[in-house]
Amino acid sequence: QAARHRRLAAAGSHPDLVLVEPEGRALLVAEARRVTTEGWRSPVEADRKVIVVDRFDTAEPEAAASLLKTIEEPPATVVFVLLAAEVPDFHATIASRCVRVDLPPLGDDVLAAALAGDGVEPDQAAVLAEAAAGSLVRARLLAEDPAFIVRREAWHSAPDRLDGTGAAVATLVAELLTMLEDSQMPLAVRHERELAAMDEQEEAFGVRGSGRRDLLERQRREIRRLRDDELRFGLATLSRRYRDSAANGGGDSGLDATARITATTGELVRNPNERLLLQALFLDLPRAGG
Repeated sequence: QAARHRRLAAAGSHPDLVLVEPEGRALLVAEARRVTTEGWRSPVEADRKVIVVDRFDTAEPEAAASLLKTIEEPPATVVFVLLAAEVPDFHATIASRCVRVDLPPLGDDVLAAALAGDGVEPDQAAVLAEAAAGSLVRARLLAEDPAFIVRREAWHSAPDRLDGTGAAVATLVAELLTMLEDSQMPLAVRHERELAAMDEQEEAFGVRGSGRRDLLERQRREIRRLRDDELRFGLATLSRRYRDSAANGGGDSGLDATARITATTGELVRNPNERLLLQALFLDLPRAGG
């Protein structure tokens, strides 16, 4: 019985394992309400139900507050797992009701070894591992994306194209956003395969209970996550360029630019207009030497 539970959980099909993920950049009250609703439903097969809330650090204050009583006094048959990259100050009360388990991101050497095991050349595996920010899922997705190196170079060279004019910034941002759209292609191909498999399943067994709605929702979340990952990767590449410039005698301007980029990265959780966000950033940044 235990082996069956593990197999179903690993396949993502256990009826008593519920994953709640933000559809956008933040966990909203409506999504928090689903956590509470699921928490009060009895387990179907196991003795307990496990509800995993991904990216809980993005929860809006109202969403976090709506979950406080449920987390404080959970049903006896439910275990809540709140995944968070950090614990914002306004989550401190909920955090105090939880048992904290710190899980560091996978190291670059671990990711590179896994990619090498997939058949990726060692030098390429090392580059992909660095860009994956500790995520094996992202590392493997990048390994299917031949345009990744081009995007990395575009972000790295962006400071060389700044001349203090809005025209230069508008052109640069338009090109970066086009690359961002193109970066979705490997994921789109994977989604097409999943939908084709769903079509075959529905043709054989019928539409009722097929899980198409859940599949489409997951695919939308994956696209949103990919866009965020790409923007964070690009901003991190940009930040390294200015940090290197400061280390090579670029002065305080390089450090100021790095701080400005860090602030922009923090704004992503607010679901901003990407074009306006990047234009405002690049208008504030200087050219970088080195």
